[in-house]
Amino acid sequence: MSAAADTLLKTPLYDLHLALGARMVPFAGYHMPVQYPAGLIREHQHTRQAAGLFDVSHMGQLRLVGPEAAAALESLIPMDVIGLAAHRQRYGLLLADDGGILDDLMFVNRDWANGGDLFLVVNGACKQADIAHIQARIGQRCRVEPLPQQALLALQGPQAVTALARLLPGVESLVFMTGGAFDWQGVPLYVTRSGYTGEDGFEISLPGEAATVFAQALLAQPEVQPIGLGARNSLRLEAGLCLYGNDIDTGTTPAEAALTWAIQKVRRSGGAREGGFPGAARVLAQLDGTQPVARMRVGLQALERVPVREPAPLQTPDGTPVGQVTSGLLSPTLDRPIAMGYVTREHAAAGTRLQAVVRGKPVPIEVVALPFLPPRYHRG
Repeated sequence: MSAAADTLLKTPLYDLHLALGARMVPFAGYHMPVQYPAGLIREHQHTRQAAGLFDVSHMGQLRLVGPEAAAALESLIPMDVIGLAAHRQRYGLLLADDGGILDDLMFVNRDWANGGDLFLVVNGACKQADIAHIQARIGQRCRVEPLPQQALLALQGPQAVTALARLLPGVESLVFMTGGAFDWQGVPLYVTRSGYTGEDGFEISLPGEAATVFAQALLAQPEVQPIGLGARNSLRLEAGLCLYGNDIDTGTTPAEAALTWAIQKVRRSGGAREGGFPGAARVLAQLDGTQPVARMRVGLQALERVPVREPAPLQTPDGTPVGQVTSGLLSPTLDRPIAMGYVTREHAAAGTRLQAVVRGKPVPIEVVALPFLPPRYHRG
């Protein structure tokens, strides 16, 4: 093992991954499974058809505690936190002072107003910087408590609820973007009905020392197979979901990234709690059109069977540069090349014909609506 590999961290499921035959790769500072013996395509298809178990324990988990927790978090993100009902979840964007995206995250109101907390999950590669940023900005207003001892599992797919309900009776009553506390053989779990595949599914936060036994109990269910990072990437791309560092970063704003749906009316221009977050002037001006964006994130579909991967340049048919691919692969479900990328605003309409440059050759490509597959979230 190289010196660099010696510095990689291990999730609580590391030994289980090896026992399951995973091929491990460095990811976000951890040893992570990219695929198991079944292979990426079968893992992807199994998740779409049944239930796939993902180890996402490399993600950052933290809690904000105190009577000012919601107002404090609203000073960092352009989402409605104060108005979020207990045990409801939202997607959030941690913004830099210029309106660029420091990270995207999920947050749940675990009844912070009545002695609970706000529970946040941030991206693994960003978690140290995120926690430091949050602590520096709002640590005087609420308690910022990282949860490095917690593992995080994701169970995704149309049969995820069937499998999980055998272990956690009552979990089937959750709907998309809600959560609840559960107990499994004396182990406390917090479960949200959410995920990053476009399928119905759950994310499960639990103590690290219980993660392997609980994962084995899930894998013992006939619907469930282990799934690696490779299929996680292809699943989220088919669902039109951003990967931080590829599709969004500090150089992109919510409007450029087509993520304005995540900003509730109460935080927009004219709302009761308008602005008050980093980069608000720029973000809201782009949102209401007073400052038009120069480029936009779009879906792309190659018109030839040639995978178009990042960072392929995008051009008009006459060769004029108009953008770049940020994520791309051959879709296992659609069996055709799909991608996301940024193009100039005048070339962002669905149906626009462009070309990607792949190994020096032009590949015809068309702008299409996102997501590539309709989501199958359980909304009740």
